[in-house]
Amino acid sequence: MKFAAIADWADQEQFPVALMCQELGVSRSGYYAWRQAPPSARATLDERLTALIVKIRAEARGNPGVRRVRAGLAAAGHLVSHKRVHRLMRAAGLRGRHPKAWRVTTVPGQAPVPAPDLIGRSFTAEAPNTRWCGDITYIKTWDGWAYLATVIDLHSRALVGWAIDTHMRTSLATDALDMALQNRQPPKGVIFHSDRGTQYTSSEFDTYCRTKHITRSLGSTDNCYDNAVSESFFATFKKELIHTRPWPDITRLKRESQDWFDNYYNTVRRHSTLGYLTPVEYELGYRHINELAA
Repeated sequence: MKFAAIADWADQEQFPVALMCQELGVSRSGYYAWRQAPPSARATLDERLTALIVKIRAEARGNPGVRRVRAGLAAAGHLVSHKRVHRLMRAAGLRGRHPKAWRVTTVPGQAPVPAPDLIGRSFTAEAPNTRWCGDITYIKTWDGWAYLATVIDLHSRALVGWAIDTHMRTSLATDALDMALQNRQPPKGVIFHSDRGTQYTSSEFDTYCRTKHITRSLGSTDNCYDNAVSESFFATFKKELIHTRPWPDITRLKRESQDWFDNYYNTVRRHSTLGYLTPVEYELGYRHINELAA
């Protein structure tokens, strides 16, 4: 550590090397021998890993923290400890983004059309296109509020349908489901789980689901845990995209959101629930991050 400090000061021409060696109680010959020695194997590997970490974060749009960076390294064939990744990221001045606190965004209807809770906080599915969930959130633009409705596959956590508009009527939810139906072609009876917001308890939505052969499932009122997957998605979406820049209008919001959904969230971002695989990797049959490097 003394030699490293002397080297830093010498490079900045702050003090003479002889004076620093004398004051710190080390020999000049020892310092110059240390200075000319090649970097250790560990230091060389740290340099390579740091470059790879920077690359992983660039591909992931600068968002992942230690856990997802570590998973990215594992996918590239480098099994590195959590502590080492944390040390390298800290030394490089890198850190992940953190979500803002959750808040309720939906209001229960006056005369809801009932439906059972078929999920029961078990947000899993043995196969794709059998159990979906969704919700609506709001986004502020310079032109006013915009609203996003989503459809997420509980098998792979892939976003399979979405809609953005300037209103949050029932048609926003059905537009998102229309996209999901077109993209995935699910079997009749696919379950769609939501909270008890007015859009999802309306007679219009009930009629839509019956017509499209979708089985409705409702969580309890104003309980984020009964629709935790949707709330988690919104926290990620806002943390990693919405809160990173201003939104002049809904046109730009739609364009950049689609890019984020298609070219990042479903294909690049590593999900802790999936063992840090991406939704695309999970649907391809991978079940462990190390399989990617085989």
